[in-house]
Amino acid sequence: MSEQWDYKKAGLDLAKYEETIAGIQPLLARTHDRKRVIPPPFPPRKGGKGVGGFASLFDLNPDGRYRHPVLVTCTDGVGSKLKIAALMAKFDTVGVDLVAMSVNDLICTGGEPLVFLDYLAMHRDDPELSKALLQGISDACVESGCSLVGGETAILPDFYQPGDFDLAGFAAGVVERDRVIDGRAIRTGDAVVGVASSGVHSNGYSLVRKVVFEAAGLNVTDHVAELGRTVGEELLTPTRLYVKPVRSLLESVALGVVHGLANITGGGLPDNIGRILPPGKRVKVKRGSWPVPPVFGWLQKLGNVADAEMFRVFNMGVGFAVVCEPDAAPGVIAHLAKSNLPAWKIGDVTDGEVGVEVV
Repeated sequence: MSEQWDYKKAGLDLAKYEETIAGIQPLLARTHDRKRVIPPPFPPRKGGKGVGGFASLFDLNPDGRYRHPVLVTCTDGVGSKLKIAALMAKFDTVGVDLVAMSVNDLICTGGEPLVFLDYLAMHRDDPELSKALLQGISDACVESGCSLVGGETAILPDFYQPGDFDLAGFAAGVVERDRVIDGRAIRTGDAVVGVASSGVHSNGYSLVRKVVFEAAGLNVTDHVAELGRTVGEELLTPTRLYVKPVRSLLESVALGVVHGLANITGGGLPDNIGRILPPGKRVKVKRGSWPVPPVFGWLQKLGNVADAEMFRVFNMGVGFAVVCEPDAAPGVIAHLAKSNLPAWKIGDVTDGEVGVEVV
């Protein structure tokens, strides 16, 4: 008689899957806006079964606050920072990174994040790992005021090696049509305000890992005196969430004062500010106008990385940028300070070929 096969023998344990679902349900529920998330008709049954329908339902405009709502969508991942999490066996912060990478992009339109969904792919079902990852995602959704309304866990034993996993995230939000911020209002003389990052955030980790672990031969447990903590602790610092401070800022200033918003991710200040500049406008960023966190000098020294490459790959301590009317810059900085968020005037808009130069 031929060998008998089942799903578990093929690498997928459905009992473990049900355990995973049961474990993460409370993490989803705590993020839900009860006025806007429309619950499934049947409550979950014992063991995590019956978690809802085939898609989530969300009331886009329950209180009529939007006259002409426009849907805003974003997607992103965490990248090879996940390798650091695996080396540290610490998985409760990269979920924050996952949410931040999408919602920080979304608010660059002036929009309000509403819902978030995650995609987790791994070698085998691991309830503890899934719960740790979802804890970070849930925490970041609460902090950003958006609801974690669903997701997908893919068990792919033939695609991933034991211990490997990947994360992707998807955010949707809304913005009033006549309040969209897209950079077209940027004009000569505008000020560029840089907002502090929490560190490397989630970009450039392929270079980080080569420099730190291959070139310098360090381990995640090695203590770095100039950073005041271990390699792993520094490199796992989660991406800063800008949703609440930036939305509060937009609500506090007069309509039209803020002309552009940029999330500083891969490509650094030059690429990310450059992508919102209208034709004929250029930005000069003044080096030394903000304090560069020690982690960037440490990385540059370890890998003998050129200045231009550092600014092209990393945020260099500025995780978000606000382009505003020049006389509004002090007020923007002061308002962000109320959220314990350091910010500085780092540059100006000039006439010229579209682009950003650090001088």
